[in-house]
Amino acid sequence: MLTLKGVLRQYRHDFQGALQEFARALTLDPSYAQAHAWRGAIYLVQADYSAARKECTALKQLGRDALHGACLGLTQSYSGDLPAGYETLRQALAQARSTASQLWLLTRMGEVAAWQGQTAIARQHYQQALALGQDDIYLLAAWSDFLLDNGQAADVVKLLSSWESADSLLVRLAIAETLTGSPKAAAHVKMLADRFAAARARGDTTHLAEESRFELQVRKDAPTALRLAQENYAYQREPRDARVLLEAAVVARQAPAAQPVVDWLSASQFGDLRMKQLAKELK
Repeated sequence: MLTLKGVLRQYRHDFQGALQEFARALTLDPSYAQAHAWRGAIYLVQADYSAARKECTALKQLGRDALHGACLGLTQSYSGDLPAGYETLRQALAQARSTASQLWLLTRMGEVAAWQGQTAIARQHYQQALALGQDDIYLLAAWSDFLLDNGQAADVVKLLSSWESADSLLVRLAIAETLTGSPKAAAHVKMLADRFAAARARGDTTHLAEESRFELQVRKDAPTALRLAQENYAYQREPRDARVLLEAAVVARQAPAAQPVVDWLSASQFGDLRMKQLAKELK
């Protein structure tokens, strides 16, 4: 029950509350691996890599080799060592038994390969994940972003045409439709505007990064996009959140707004080629 409460709090971005629930769960059962895994995931979102590594170590000590590899591989990648992170994830994939674990690892390997500019390898991993036949929103979002980065907006329109119910995917669909001049774009833009307005009314901040992308790439409102990206980065500091802030700052020509990301890139030596280029443009 405590872990379920923690997961629900995590989904609402109440990260401190979630960490407290997982800590209580571990007090009752120090060998509960899922609580360590969730804590590691939250620390990665917060860019607290030292704390994340401790959770990875705990998973190793519990003999959960696949979970340990997933945790450590992502921690290595986020903290700047993409080649080592990729190799650790690859080894974890060889140990993964469940389809869910395999899908997650293949998706993450696709991301790490793409960050290094290894487009063909990234494409292969995403396609392997898709071939598992599971509907997974994170995979579809990551694959869509990859396609958009590689000038394949038309493919994103086809991929996400039946995913209007998921806000994060609808944003990517609207971006792709805007790029391709689809007649369906206007309806999806209105749909998203209504959903984001409703989210603000109820105090829901779970999709600030997506809303920032919507304002920047669809509505072309750079100041609003930048404000939303800054608000999001105060809570979530994963690489994709950093990129959203960089992109908004570049278009808005507000380099100081993205200084936290520039500092993180410098300190971590995170090797994403696109973000490095964005940071250069800010200068």
